[in-house]
Amino acid sequence: MFTAYKPVLMVTSIAITLLIACNSNSESKQGSTTDVALAATTKNIPAQERNAAYGVLDTVDAPVPIKEEEAPPQTGAAAPAQHIDWDKKIIKNATLIIEAKKQKPFNDFVHEQVKRTGGYVAEEEQTKTEYKIENVTTIKVPVDQFDNLVKSLTSTTDENIITQKVTSQDVTGEVIDTRSRTEAKRQIRLRYLDLLKQAKNMEDILKVQEEINNIQEEIEAGAGRVSYLTHAAAYSTIQLTFYEVLNASAEHDRSPGFGTRVLNALSNGMDWLGELLVVLLTLWPLWLSAAALFWWFRKWKAKPKLKAGQ
Repeated sequence: MFTAYKPVLMVTSIAITLLIACNSNSESKQGSTTDVALAATTKNIPAQERNAAYGVLDTVDAPVPIKEEEAPPQTGAAAPAQHIDWDKKIIKNATLIIEAKKQKPFNDFVHEQVKRTGGYVAEEEQTKTEYKIENVTTIKVPVDQFDNLVKSLTSTTDENIITQKVTSQDVTGEVIDTRSRTEAKRQIRLRYLDLLKQAKNMEDILKVQEEINNIQEEIEAGAGRVSYLTHAAAYSTIQLTFYEVLNASAEHDRSPGFGTRVLNALSNGMDWLGELLVVLLTLWPLWLSAAALFWWFRKWKAKPKLKAGQ
């Protein structure tokens, strides 16, 4: 009997299994559809409200209130630019010694370059011997043209650069310090002027006036120092020495003549005599002691001696 109903039970089991599978698939599709609809519904809801709806605390996206006094400073065009004084005071000096192929063309070239860079020749001296003709020139040039002039004077191919030395000195701190001290002394001078108005007798007036005069001298000295440093920083100095060798063999044939040797001998004799006089003056205590001893000896010898038996 059980065998007879066995096919029926199998068919029934298969049908029940298919029915359960269909129901599960339907619920899964319905859940997916519900989730999509929920996501579309909550898409425009703020994060805090969504998290509150799901029971989740939002600690990341929550804005932190900024106190008014702790607000960061504004930047950009609206923020005021901080003014920084970059007015540097730098004194530049250069020492150049150049052997020129021809003295006259190179001298013209130097004056042309100085004029082109806006400088001027402060001092110039020329000497000529059998050996060479030499020019010693002091050039003042604006500090912004200093490097250009040095480069142009030393970049010529026909000349031989013997010495090239460039130095720089930053005097910005000294200028600022001197100006500050001078301004402070001006304020002190004003106070002394007020005291001068309140002085009641001549003694107080003279004392206050003396202090005012001393302070005025210090103010003028400080102003002069600032003026000198400012001018020295505005115009750099180039000590240029250039020469042309006229006769190279004359450098080794420089034995002094008879007259020169006589003058040198007289000069050396005067020097030796001067040194001897200095040594004699240094021994003045010895000469004074010798004179005192000689005077005592003469006095003792001139004293009459008593005869024997008297």
